[in-house]
Amino acid sequence: MSTFFSTAKRSFKDVGVEGEQIHTTEFLEASESVVSLFDLLGSTAFAAVQKDMTGNIKKIRDRQTSHPEGSGTLQNLCTSELAEGKHTATEGLVWLHRGLEFTEKALRKNVNNPTEELATSFTNAYGETLKKHHNMIVKGVFTLAMKACPYRVDFYKKLGGNETEVNTELGEWLTALELTNGILSRYLAGVSWK
Repeated sequence: MSTFFSTAKRSFKDVGVEGEQIHTTEFLEASESVVSLFDLLGSTAFAAVQKDMTGNIKKIRDRQTSHPEGSGTLQNLCTSELAEGKHTATEGLVWLHRGLEFTEKALRKNVNNPTEELATSFTNAYGETLKKHHNMIVKGVFTLAMKACPYRVDFYKKLGGNETEVNTELGEWLTALELTNGILSRYLAGVSWK
């Protein structure tokens, strides 16, 4: 029986990481899978989240396509872009990372609290991650999105029919996403273009 994670284009557990370097193509493919994960939440309220993530993936991919020689890893891509005095893809990575961190924290909270509904997990994760970066209008959009989360039981059924398999694959996916986000947090903490 298949699950969301086994049918996704790429899982974060399959993203190449060498030391503190993250392979760009694999990372972008795994990030696209996160965008499709929001489809399972079943609400158009998450369209803004998906659009933002997709736009940031495009910024990074555009840089990779136009400068393939310096874009094998996310870190090299940003370093070469910043050396040219540009920051479109780097800024895209910052915002994509924030969206991935929000997703990771929301799902980790939900996994760690088996009786907690998604709306609570996502609301708490939003408060810890993205909220401080948003203006009042965007905060309102996210508040609506959190309230539109499906019931936990319905969401997990959409992830796959075999609960044990879903829990195992979700755990592996989250652990890999946490590793990737940790590397990005350390790297991006030292990046400045202003």
